[in-house]
Amino acid sequence: MAETSSVTSSTATFVANRTADLNKAASAATTSFASALSKVQNAVGLGSKAGFTAGPTYEANTLAGRTTAAFNNTVAATKSALHIKP
Repeated sequence: MAETSSVTSSTATFVANRTADLNKAASAATTSFASALSKVQNAVGLGSKAGFTAGPTYEANTLAGRTTAAFNNTVAATKSALHIKP
């Protein structure tokens, strides 16, 4: 009887340790993936590098915000070159 409880206890400990190891690995993989995704978004310009999540600074650091700024600068330069007053 004591031998059975010893095996059961060892098995439960083994399973618990493996489960803990899997949870650690899953957490590390999730963190690593989130970090890599964030770096790619920032490199491509899809996310803000400034840490903001809304507002003019966020917009200025996104791909859409930079595209809008570039377009507005091009329009302003064209108006200036053609001497067009607003």
